[in-house]
Amino acid sequence: MDYIITIEDITKTYKTKKRDVEVLKNIDLTFSLGKFYAIMGPSGAGKSTLFNILGLVDTPSSGAYKINGIDTTKLTDKSSSIIRMNNIGFVFQDFNLDPYLNALENVMMPLYLNKKIKKEDREKISKDILTKLNLENRLEHFPNELSGGEAQRVAIARALVNNPNIILADEPTGNLDEELETEIFKILKSLTKENKCVIVESHSSKIKEYADVVYTLKDGKIFL
Repeated sequence: MDYIITIEDITKTYKTKKRDVEVLKNIDLTFSLGKFYAIMGPSGAGKSTLFNILGLVDTPSSGAYKINGIDTTKLTDKSSSIIRMNNIGFVFQDFNLDPYLNALENVMMPLYLNKKIKKEDREKISKDILTKLNLENRLEHFPNELSGGEAQRVAIARALVNNPNIILADEPTGNLDEELETEIFKILKSLTKENKCVIVESHSSKIKEYADVVYTLKDGKIFL
């Protein structure tokens, strides 16, 4: 089986004045396209550190992190940024929408970084994705005019606008009620039908109903 992500013997150690703290310990993981993965575990288990590494925001202390066979630990910051832009879409717990931009403008923002997309195409691509997520009547609404579920759908649209292969969602339902949580998990699950690799960090046990694979991170180690 071909994997879009391969993590090989990754460790992450933070140095403090008193001692070194090993947050991730010899992690081995693989992720495939068309699958929904859940990463669960208690607070302080290392989930945020692992997600930062997956998102190319941080680097491991040792080991290899490969995307499409490319070992990202050997890349320059510029090369890592290009891979991140072209391959990874992010969804956050608190939505991270710009309060001064409407829904359409928020979704269009990543496209300004993609020189390959013509100016006239940015709006069409963004509108199409928002329509797909049933937000065609909210294009000109600002974040404070959206419900929590609508705001998170806008955030998902923004994550999808560059057509990445990988979606990283960090506690995407943490600020939502149970009904909206179900809605967001269903949307994320549907992305696997488009052959995307969806990786979700969550404390919610409900995610087990949608995930194809559940990894549990505890004391810096991964358990199935």
